[in-house]
Amino acid sequence: MGAVTLRVGDLDGMIRYYRDGVTLELLRHDGPVAVLGRGSTPIVILQHAPELRHASPRAAGLYHAAILFDSRAALATAILSVAQRHPGTFTGSADHLVSEAFYFTDPEGNGVELYFDRDRSAWSWVHGQVEMGSIFLDPNGYLREHLTEAGADAASAGTGLGDAVVGHVHLSVGDIPSAREFYVNRLGFETTATFGPQALFVSAGGYHHHMAMNTWESAGAGRRQLALGLGKVEIVVPSADDLGELGERMRHFEVATRDDGRTLAFDDPWANLVEVRAAG
Repeated sequence: MGAVTLRVGDLDGMIRYYRDGVTLELLRHDGPVAVLGRGSTPIVILQHAPELRHASPRAAGLYHAAILFDSRAALATAILSVAQRHPGTFTGSADHLVSEAFYFTDPEGNGVELYFDRDRSAWSWVHGQVEMGSIFLDPNGYLREHLTEAGADAASAGTGLGDAVVGHVHLSVGDIPSAREFYVNRLGFETTATFGPQALFVSAGGYHHHMAMNTWESAGAGRRQLALGLGKVEIVVPSADDLGELGERMRHFEVATRDDGRTLAFDDPWANLVEVRAAG
């Protein structure tokens, strides 16, 4: 997954949240656009759009953007940093068997997951579906076990440890059959887990999930109107050949696609913008 673009009303406030709280680095800030990430990897792109309003909480859009850290110590550092600077934004945590996850809501209502993956050898697959659970994970206990002295110092200074990337993107959608038709049958992801008729998890390359869709708060939602929140989901494929094959696939399914020679862009059934590019 590539960077997640968010349309925001308070650009400075959102920069502070993701930089000083989540411990991302401000990579670029050019007028109304700020890019935050780690090293040279963009993770969150903030686009200032103060003329827009928030969408209804029942609308389709972003459920959460999930940032994957490369160590438990790096994750613990980010958790402490958010807790110190934005304590009211923590919403929960869980051991998902494949990962350890902590959930937040940023100042403009966008869901944020900070997580660490267990080694793939510890994942359990049954009939092509990965076993995931939702077991209570004590955040204070996690910090006691995994926060290092270097991490505590970094959190106090508003910086982070290690590397991080967008691990997955979870969407709120109107219905799961349409999500499966678009993201699996047309776009080409593989189903990795389902939770009844309300949630679908999909991936490529045997990951537990690169994207997920649920109807927990948005059942029956139609196409989105222009609003604050999710602006774009970016997917990165291995090569230009893969990008070309995807373009042919989407044309075969008569999905309206914008192709500028470097990226393919299209809307899902709820007008979530998806942009695909080749690595490098």
